[in-house]
Amino acid sequence: MAYLLRSLIVIMIASITLTALLALDVIHMQFSHIQLAIPAFLYTIFAQAFVMFYFIGVSRLTNNVYNIVASGANLNELFDNPPEDLAPYIEKTKKFVEESDRSKRQTIPWTILMLILGMIAFLLGGAHDTGLVAKTTHSGVVLGFFVAMMIGFFRQWHYLGKSHLLLRKLKGLYGMNDAQM
Repeated sequence: MAYLLRSLIVIMIASITLTALLALDVIHMQFSHIQLAIPAFLYTIFAQAFVMFYFIGVSRLTNNVYNIVASGANLNELFDNPPEDLAPYIEKTKKFVEESDRSKRQTIPWTILMLILGMIAFLLGGAHDTGLVAKTTHSGVVLGFFVAMMIGFFRQWHYLGKSHLLLRKLKGLYGMNDAQM
């Protein structure tokens, strides 16, 4: 899943960059940057929603596993034959919870900022086309969006890899099926 999400955000970067290059008249195509901006931003919303929910899901899964192991209840959900000493499992799972929460905290704020600035830039682009807003206003917000998108992209790329490895370790520790998460 992490590899798919990485592919989605690479396509997102490419589509937004292509839109900006059309707007700056660096490249020329049969359609305008406005015609490309609409599907590019809709795709950005789509890709970022998937990335955000992936991090939320990984965090939720690790928290659920930790709660089961720490409470000692419903151990049959994780083990065929529960061990007597759960201390090593609790310790390792606590570290997984901390890592997954860190991944979520390091990526989701950038995702939200990216989406908010993108929406404002999108709306200001429409306002610029109708003459209500100066080009510099629209361009400034687009620049802010692009900076947030690049920072968010590198954070997401890094933490998608870390979360993927975390899930592999968690599933290996508890013998979970790969079809889960």
